[in-house]
Amino acid sequence: MKTKFLSIIALAIFTASLFSCVPARKLEEVKEAKDQCEVERKELKGINEELTTTNNELTDEIASMKSRIQALQRDTAIKGNSYRTLTRQYDKINELYDQLLANTEKLRAGADAETQKALQMLQETRDLLQKKEDELNALEARLNKERSNLELLRSQLEIKEKQLEGKEARVKELEAILNQKDSVMNALRKKVSDALLGFEGEGLTVTMKDGKVYVSLEENLLFKSGRWDVDPKGQEALTKLAKVLETNTDINIMIEGHTDDLAYRPNGNIDDNWDLSVKRATAIVKIILQNSDVTPERLTAAGRGEFVPIDDSKTTEARAKNRRTEIILTPKLDELYNLFKE
Repeated sequence: MKTKFLSIIALAIFTASLFSCVPARKLEEVKEAKDQCEVERKELKGINEELTTTNNELTDEIASMKSRIQALQRDTAIKGNSYRTLTRQYDKINELYDQLLANTEKLRAGADAETQKALQMLQETRDLLQKKEDELNALEARLNKERSNLELLRSQLEIKEKQLEGKEARVKELEAILNQKDSVMNALRKKVSDALLGFEGEGLTVTMKDGKVYVSLEENLLFKSGRWDVDPKGQEALTKLAKVLETNTDINIMIEGHTDDLAYRPNGNIDDNWDLSVKRATAIVKIILQNSDVTPERLTAAGRGEFVPIDDSKTTEARAKNRRTEIILTPKLDELYNLFKE
C-alpha cells in the first residue's frame, strides 16, 4: 500500500515537471512547422511546374500565330497580284473608251444606225469600266483589311513574345535559386560527412533527400536504453556536427527523436515513448547550443515516438533501426518567397 502511494506521488511530480518543461502546445507547434515546411516545398515545386507548362503553351501559341501571319502574307501577295492585273485591265478599258469616244465623234455625221451602235458600245464599255472599278475598290478594301489584321497579329505576337520572355526569365530565376540551394545542400552534406567520417559505420549515416540533408544517429551511439543523457561518444559526434552548422547560417535544423514500439515503463520523469523522444531531441539541442555559435532560432526539437518507423517488422533488428535520432538540415527559402511576392 505504501509503495502504491509513493508511485502515485511520483507520477504527479513527473506530470507537473513534464508540463513545465515540454508543453504539449510547443510540441504541436513543432509538428505544424515541419508540416508547413513540407507543404511550402511542394507548393514551390508545383509553381515551378505550372510556370514551365505556361511557358510551353505560350511557345505553341506563338508558333501558331507565326503560321497565320505567313498564310496572311501569302494571301496578301495573291490579292496584290490580282489588284495589279485589274489595274492593267482598267487602263486598257480606259484607253478603249477614249478610242470609242473619238470614233463616236467621227460617226456622228454618219448613219443613225451606226451612231446608235457606237453609242451602245460606248455604254457597254462604260458599264464594264464601272464594274471593273467597283471590283478594284472592293479588292483594295479587302487588302486594307488584311493589312490591318496582319498588323494586329504582329502586335499580338510581340505581346506574346514579351510575356514568354518574362515567363522564361522567371522560370530560369526559380531554377537558378533551386539549383543554388541544391548545390549548397550537396556541399553541406559533404562537409557533414567529412566532419563525421570517423563515426560512419558506427551507427551514423548522412544522406540527402528532397533537397534536405539527413544525419541519422542510432540509439547505441547516443543513449543508453531508456535514457536521454547523451554518451561521451555521441557528444563528440554532435560537437563536430555543430561546428559545421554554425558556419552555414542559411540552414535550419530540425532534431527528431524516434523510439521503437515497445511500451516504455514510467520512471517518474518519463511517462511514455512520446516523452522519451522529446527528451532526447531536447538534449541534443542543448549540446549543439553549448558547443557552437548556432542561434536558437535555427533549432527545432521534435519527438516522434514510435510513429515514424524505418522498418515495420516486429524483429529485434527492425526495432534497433527505429530507435534513432534524425537531424534534418533544411535550406531557408526566403529568396523564393520574395520572388513570388514581386
